[in-house]
Amino acid sequence: MSERIEIHPVNPQPRLLRRVVDCLRSGGVIAYPTDSSYAFGCQIGDKGAQERIQRIRRLDEKTHNFTLVCRDLSEISTYARVDNAQFRLLKALTPGPFTFILRATHEVPRRLQNPKRKTIGIRIPGHPVDNALLDELGEPIMSSSLLLPGDDLALGDPNDVEDQVGSQIDLIIDGGLCAVQPTTVLDLVEGLPPVLVRQGKGDASAFLD
Repeated sequence: MSERIEIHPVNPQPRLLRRVVDCLRSGGVIAYPTDSSYAFGCQIGDKGAQERIQRIRRLDEKTHNFTLVCRDLSEISTYARVDNAQFRLLKALTPGPFTFILRATHEVPRRLQNPKRKTIGIRIPGHPVDNALLDELGEPIMSSSLLLPGDDLALGDPNDVEDQVGSQIDLIIDGGLCAVQPTTVLDLVEGLPPVLVRQGKGDASAFLD
């Protein structure tokens, strides 16, 4: 069974966050709360951890897009190509429940990119646990929604996470209940206005045609 750590959803405890970071750096797969639902997470460069997430979710590695969960806007430019107009949009909508599809830079491993479009999903969440964890880790988390095969919604209750995937991952951050709405996905590859790929929790109507 995975380790379950209760971390305060508003004032995360640094000592516990360090335990999570140690798990990630040792090749672990975690489940953690976000401002949309719980998600799987692992280190960017860890191919084995990525493959474990793909097996749990039964994902097609050729079509599924992983997301890099970043600390702030300055970190995005390392992993995605962003022009001035796109930057202004990102600034207006972050932090929040949005995933942005952007062209990947060479810093993103090829196995994380969309194989045809060479893109990557980017996200800056608005959850205190995520913000503190990313600060402690010092780099983005490779992430995928905790949406299990056959389900229509991702998990939002840490008890459900433990019951359903506790034997398959290394650590669960119990940050309380989350929403179960997905992020809103905006494709910015061709510039502005963005293309709405999926309507979720975030409202981007003011930025669409």
